[in-house]
Amino acid sequence: MTQVRPTPAASASLWERDEELAAVEGALDALCADNSSSGSLLVLRGEAGLGKTALLAETRRIAETRGCTVWSARGSETLSSVPFNVVRQLLQPALLSLMPEEAREYLGDWYDIAGPALGITDPGDRQADPQGVCDGLVAAVRRLARRDWPLVLLIDDAHWADQETLRWLAAFAEHVGEQNVLVVVARRPGETSSGDSARHLDSVAAAGSSVATLSALTPDATTGLTRATLGAHADAPFCREVWAVTGGNPYETVELLAKVQDSEFEPTESAAAELRALNRAARGGGLVARLETLGIEATRFAWAAAILGTGISVDLVAELATMNLDEAVRCAEKLRTARILTESDPAGVQPDDGELQFVHPLIATAVYNSIPDALRTAMHGIAARVVTDNGHGAAVAARHLLEVHPDDDEELVEQLREAAREHLAVGAPDAARRCLERALLEPPLPAVHARVLLELGCATLLTAPAKTIDHLQTALAMPGLDGDERVDAVYRLSQALLHNDQLEEAVRTVEAEAARHPAGPARLRLQAVQFMWEGIHAGETPSPGRSTRLAELAKTCSGRDNPERALLILRGFDAMARGENAEEVVEVC
Repeated sequence: MTQVRPTPAASASLWERDEELAAVEGALDALCADNSSSGSLLVLRGEAGLGKTALLAETRRIAETRGCTVWSARGSETLSSVPFNVVRQLLQPALLSLMPEEAREYLGDWYDIAGPALGITDPGDRQADPQGVCDGLVAAVRRLARRDWPLVLLIDDAHWADQETLRWLAAFAEHVGEQNVLVVVARRPGETSSGDSARHLDSVAAAGSSVATLSALTPDATTGLTRATLGAHADAPFCREVWAVTGGNPYETVELLAKVQDSEFEPTESAAAELRALNRAARGGGLVARLETLGIEATRFAWAAAILGTGISVDLVAELATMNLDEAVRCAEKLRTARILTESDPAGVQPDDGELQFVHPLIATAVYNSIPDALRTAMHGIAARVVTDNGHGAAVAARHLLEVHPDDDEELVEQLREAAREHLAVGAPDAARRCLERALLEPPLPAVHARVLLELGCATLLTAPAKTIDHLQTALAMPGLDGDERVDAVYRLSQALLHNDQLEEAVRTVEAEAARHPAGPARLRLQAVQFMWEGIHAGETPSPGRSTRLAELAKTCSGRDNPERALLILRGFDAMARGENAEEVVEVC
């Protein structure tokens, strides 16, 4: 890297970023060359403050000068549990600009599948298939990319993206070369080291045509930046001390130089000793101490903003911080002047009108962590009520409820159950699982405890069958599950046993439960499930007399309800497989 001075239009954080900008320029050249050209994926890796956000902002500027459409989003440490949060940021503005008929036309058959996850249509009452939703999101971006070519997608702080977004991103990255779109992803290395999120991020990196790891500024670049900011009279010892104090971290360097300007002392060797104290005031405990100097009200405002994390409006913060609106407006202005909050995002992720954001994620984290533990927990509880009262659903409030200490709160249990249902309806079973596991800690009242376990078992069925077995067996051993609910629980348990390679136990489970019921729809349903599992088992060890028993039971069925229709389907398939009379098979079917 030879360049020390950036171009005049470039941000200070872009010093010594020639190689990365060249990769961006090359990818944009390829994207804009032809509307049938291949897409590409660039990954920017770097520790906090090394200029990832600045590079994304410069990518946006260059892309827009070339006539590209640019959509952007960013992850958040306090919002990583909110499903589809980042992909909604990315796609919602474009989709909401369309009329409902246009959106349905662009998404086609995927509208009803991916639409609820994107928040552009209401979900149904049934649990959505996570893989189907993921496929729908991939298809949605593919179709929108054709409409909005040349399209650039920017995702900042991907290490804090929600798991559902990362799953989509990994799936999309596998085929990015087939899409006419440029995707640029920025993340910190090592922030997510295990689990599904780490696996998805690794898949994204593996699919990238360019993976750049950012390094700190050299002493020469720091000297150039210092003199460009403070003036050519900044002497060499002072510039060297700026580099030594910040370690060449671009964000810390820019913040430190801003504080030098505010302090109005001369950038000479005699003032170099003041730099360490100034730098401490810009980070961690120093930042918190500086916040406290702004006053109790401003500190409360900043705390409330950190609790909300997103959708930070003065009105909402005032309600959460229990202050009047005029006082809240004054606090917001103080925090903007102190470079703690801002109305715009350096990466180009524009908040809604009137909303605020923290200037940098490091500041948001420091402010959030500075809130005393007991007060932070209480504020999350209040935030859940505030966002609900302002028209947001249980799923939005759930991220706050997850932080509240257990306290035998029956209403909180019901709120978390409702949030779990909303999560399942959009294809986010892991988010539903977190809500229901938290509900169990409250704990639920004895009358609903078994139902919460049943709902938890349904949420984990596709991802953790062994856990589902434990939850459902515990629920069935408790009072509270009767009638259809109990039959549902037994059916789900048998499914989990099947997925867990416990086929014989699955058959025995439904057989034993069927014997407990009198003749009727519930018993027929369980018998149909038993015959279905036995049919799967028959490939290895045929069940003696199964076909005869199935034929006899099917004779009693006329197809008046689902259990009877299921038994007739099973009988027809069995008869066909055994080579029985074709006319009789057709009649049964």
